[in-house]
Amino acid sequence: MSGEVTDALFRSPLHERHVALGAKFAAFGGWEMPLEYAGGGVLREHASVREGVGAFDVSHLGKARVRGAGAAEFVNSCLTNDLGRIKPGQAQYTLCCAEDGGVVDDLIAYLIADDEVFLIPNAANTAEVVRRLAAAAPEGVTISDEHQMYAVLAVQGPRSVEALTHLGLPTGHDYMSFVQTGLGEADVIVCRTGYTGEHGYELVVASDDAVTVWDSLVAEGVQPCGLGARDTLRTEMGYPLHGQDLSREITPVQARSGWAVGWDKPAFWGRDALLAEKAVGARRTLRGLELTGRGIPRGHMTVYAGGQAIGETTSGTFSPTRKVGIALALLDTAAGVADGDVVEIDIRGRKVEARVTRPPFVQTSVR
Repeated sequence: MSGEVTDALFRSPLHERHVALGAKFAAFGGWEMPLEYAGGGVLREHASVREGVGAFDVSHLGKARVRGAGAAEFVNSCLTNDLGRIKPGQAQYTLCCAEDGGVVDDLIAYLIADDEVFLIPNAANTAEVVRRLAAAAPEGVTISDEHQMYAVLAVQGPRSVEALTHLGLPTGHDYMSFVQTGLGEADVIVCRTGYTGEHGYELVVASDDAVTVWDSLVAEGVQPCGLGARDTLRTEMGYPLHGQDLSREITPVQARSGWAVGWDKPAFWGRDALLAEKAVGARRTLRGLELTGRGIPRGHMTVYAGGQAIGETTSGTFSPTRKVGIALALLDTAAGVADGDVVEIDIRGRKVEARVTRPPFVQTSVR
């Protein structure tokens, strides 16, 4: 996350609300988004989600729609996960891979009907995902980039049910399913998803109605939260961030995201390369590291075992919940480290011990 903000960045339809709340902004994925708010910052916002309820404006996330006869079948032949496993009204985490198995993006697919799929990619990758789908689409299937037509608000935390129920929004549906409903005159899609590990929902609403929905949430006492807390929360869960823990250079096999691959499907982008890598085993694997010494790890820090460099961190932060430094790291498989082993992270020239572990770093009841 860069602190540099320029006039070239897109802005959320809620930008003026964030300014009024004293937000500190950061450039992220081509958008100017709130990093944290005045009156507590990242630590307070993180705690509000773990203990109560917080709302994130994640309108920078992309939106794209695939329509036409056989739209779902077409998407299923492109993206990694198997849309055949779910039914209309359900959502699915999936990956858009290149032919070499590298990850172009990770995204959520909303299966609306056999002839309509709504996609939420990452901000910086939306245009490329749309381009790839449009280039491959058969006659009769259209791909539309709806990035700025909708806002997305993530309502997360153990009190999320209470907050949305008070607003008359549905909350009883299953994890990774969605309901199309309304709040006043605003049409709202309420999906049981999130990026924090807590019980929560993501609300998709037309950009013109975003202020109405946001104001309703704030009036219910929901704590506004910025991307700083979103990052500490997702890192505590070990959730990958594209561009760091997943990328064109980091495959799903290496990132331990093989659960999001429909290995038995006859076709998806990158299938041959991924099957070959899976058969021989990844040369490096994404692992969790929990510091036993003092320090805060960040990305691209070298990891050592027995005095030898065995990989580097991809994400790192201070865990507000655990009060320790935590990281995700790509470690050479040949090094043979196992969960519980002690390694060292070079933090600004000082080697700090860390224990290898499998995330999540905190236990929640996401489902």
